[in-house]
Amino acid sequence: MAELVLSDAEKTYIIQGIKDNFRIDGRDCGSFRYMEVETNLISNEAGSARLRLANTDVLVGVKAEIGRPSLDRPDEGRIEFFLDCSANASPVFEGRGGEALAMTIVTSLETAYSFSQCLDLKSLCLVTGEKCWVLYADILLLECGGNLFDAVSIAVKAALHDTRIPKVTVGAGEQGVIELEIPDDPSDCLQLNTENVPCLVTVNKVGHSHIVDASMQEETCCLASLVFGVRRDGVLTALKKFGSTSLDPASVHEMMEMAKHVGQAVHKSLSSALEEEEKKRSEIMSVDGLREQLFEGFLR
Repeated sequence: MAELVLSDAEKTYIIQGIKDNFRIDGRDCGSFRYMEVETNLISNEAGSARLRLANTDVLVGVKAEIGRPSLDRPDEGRIEFFLDCSANASPVFEGRGGEALAMTIVTSLETAYSFSQCLDLKSLCLVTGEKCWVLYADILLLECGGNLFDAVSIAVKAALHDTRIPKVTVGAGEQGVIELEIPDDPSDCLQLNTENVPCLVTVNKVGHSHIVDASMQEETCCLASLVFGVRRDGVLTALKKFGSTSLDPASVHEMMEMAKHVGQAVHKSLSSALEEEEKKRSEIMSVDGLREQLFEGFLR
């Protein structure tokens, strides 16, 4: 992660403010910074989203390709994550500097999504053991401003919500060869059900207090962190600890309850934002359809 050097006086100021439940940007310990989400940004992707969380900027594109299901789950589709830390986000990421961080975040996402009821992968299966949809979530970290795990997971969920997959008809051709027919109409597609898709919530221990959505300055003062995978109903799907400082059971329980509460609030806010995005898109499509009808009538 990008390194930030603070003086002892600055660290003391940040830690004391958190102890008094008043952080350097005016938030309390359980509040997120302002978040902005946009979807349907990349025309040649099945789904896409961009998330800005203060100075953290993440872009996600989802590709859908037909492949083979895994041997241990022949009746399910697959989802794979790839993360690229742009050198523009931080000088630390130049060369291969961001590979370790990218692998850690991808592993956390895979763990959170491995919970059986998160994403309906059975709906992505076309022919058991032979053909399925494979989703590739390509993540680009454009700017680093703290709380990367949470920002990436929220952007991925928004991109999956935006993903549209063509309705494929499976038939049998000559000599029993499987034939897949994809409709020509781009609107004849399926939308993924992302209701139970988790978001990552990072709870940081600073002094004797716990905070969420830490800025880069606050992360420098952090003793330890717990990253939780949280569904919208508060169910935890993953847990990973970072930092060398040990945590007592009381702290772990308090951080867990904080993650559940904050995670549910994040899901609610994200759902509202995505509904607004869909409403705007529907209005634009209605206007475009009306213009096309008027143009056709003019030609006649």
